[in-house]
Amino acid sequence: MKVLVIGGGGREHALAWRLKQSEGVSQVFVAPGNAGTARDAQLVNLPITDKVALREWAQREGVALTVVGPEAPLAAGVVDEFRAHGLAIFGPTQAAAQLESSKAFSKAFMKRHGIPTAEYETFTDPQQAHAYVDAKGAPIVVKADGLAAGKGVVVALTLAEAHEAIDFMLLDNKLGVAHNEGGARVVIEEFLEGEEASFIVLCDGEHALALATSQDHKRLLDADQGPNTGGMGAYSPAPVVTPAVHQRAMEEVILPTMRGMKADGIPYTGFLYAGLMITRDGAVKTLEFNCRMGDPETQPIMMRLRSNFAQVLLAATRGELDRVQLDWDPRVALGVVMAAHGYPLTPRKGDAITGLPADEADRVVFHAGTAEQDGSVVVSGGRVLCVTALADSVAQAQRRAYEVVDAIHFDGQQCRRDIGYRAL
Repeated sequence: MKVLVIGGGGREHALAWRLKQSEGVSQVFVAPGNAGTARDAQLVNLPITDKVALREWAQREGVALTVVGPEAPLAAGVVDEFRAHGLAIFGPTQAAAQLESSKAFSKAFMKRHGIPTAEYETFTDPQQAHAYVDAKGAPIVVKADGLAAGKGVVVALTLAEAHEAIDFMLLDNKLGVAHNEGGARVVIEEFLEGEEASFIVLCDGEHALALATSQDHKRLLDADQGPNTGGMGAYSPAPVVTPAVHQRAMEEVILPTMRGMKADGIPYTGFLYAGLMITRDGAVKTLEFNCRMGDPETQPIMMRLRSNFAQVLLAATRGELDRVQLDWDPRVALGVVMAAHGYPLTPRKGDAITGLPADEADRVVFHAGTAEQDGSVVVSGGRVLCVTALADSVAQAQRRAYEVVDAIHFDGQQCRRDIGYRAL
């Protein structure tokens, strides 16, 4: 069967890489893809991004399954478009994708359905936002209400940082983020202490099936210093998600979310990513929801998945996830992101990339912000590559990933040297 993956980042490269290995899959298309998917003889890039044009192409080609990677097509209603024409597609509808596309919708939903999360208020007026921050004090968290590619969150450790973030998001709107109804909006919430983990599940409207646990590294620099990014690396499994925490996440966050969305008339299908804060006493609070797999968490998770991924996702489109079990490689997978000069705010494009190795069974370079230009691979985005390795321990996976990182070069490249440090 033919499979289509919508998107062009590292997450989509990893999804396509795993899907092409599924028995019964004859061809995997990636729309629009990147230089990494272009270089893979078993993948085909498709230069279409418009949802109607994609749907028409999928109908003509007889595509049996479409998988949506990034948030923007979901927020634009690509799932609604495909389903309206009888095509099997894995992802949430436009209405359900508001769990990610609007922080205000998400927080109100959690409050309404008793899902543990941080105390918060929503603002469109900068003066009111500044007054709220002055009243609450720092540290405090300021979030842009809308899609910001993982960069719309400022964890302000001082009042000055909080006020600067409010002006940046509400007055300047530098992130280009506007709420779906127009105009900039921020959610300001209490600062939570603990350890973060990414808890990602598959949903079919009725049932939820957890993927392997993972942990992302959000800040740009070693030891969690510097600005927040879309993610500088990840590893799986995450030791912080103990069996007890796993059970709490399912019972207190995931299943109430599934029930709540159904009760609100918008049953949830697709990947659901709960960003969790796990406190010292093992309590779980929801930092955010994403309506797709995390990037770079997808890369290590896909390296560990052994199941026929295409058949699993097809079962999900039919509401049959309760009949599915997932098979995981017991080893650790760890991915290191190599980012462009100037990332996260002003990534430089066009730098040539050299030293890219051939993929191995347990070591793969997933491309994100790359393009082909005159026969060379060049930087085309902020996060450029995710070098991912499988090994028997975190330390071994880390060593094997950094061996490849050190062989790859492009001007101004940035990477953290401590991915996985929490588990060491």
